[in-house]
Amino acid sequence: MQHQFLLPRRRFILSAGAAISLSVIAGCSTSNVLSPDDGTGSDQTETTLGYVNSLRQGRGLSTLVRDPAASVAAMYQAARMARAGKMKHSIGWRDNFQDRMKGQGVTLPAAENIAMGQEDAQRAYEAWVNSPAHLRNMLGSYRGLGVAMATNSVSGNRPYWAMVLCA
Repeated sequence: MQHQFLLPRRRFILSAGAAISLSVIAGCSTSNVLSPDDGTGSDQTETTLGYVNSLRQGRGLSTLVRDPAASVAAMYQAARMARAGKMKHSIGWRDNFQDRMKGQGVTLPAAENIAMGQEDAQRAYEAWVNSPAHLRNMLGSYRGLGVAMATNSVSGNRPYWAMVLCA
């Protein structure tokens, strides 16, 4: 008797779980959070490269060069943050920095600095210099750099910044 009661209950639980799973999967596949296409973005690599290279030269380190893949990855990340209205490295379900960098052709190892609210590249750079972890990234053993800023009306046109450093 107990077995007959449990079988319908299990079917209900399994079907409810499947419906929730499909809802989550469908929500992720149509989510605008992961689409960086709307909004205004700009490549800020050339401007920021001067600041970072002055810092590195002052410490006896080699200069960085503009890396096209890192620039694209930075633009993608800045646009994702602007679209989501969140300053986060990971946005969305199963987001992974290493996978994102590999998928965008960025040479590993790589690092990412992010910022929010700074009006221009100099202020974003200064925010990163004043943060020990971000400063370590800028002084790391990297050769390439990409920097971007993006805004989106969803996030009140607040500037979101991303810097990608790569080998």
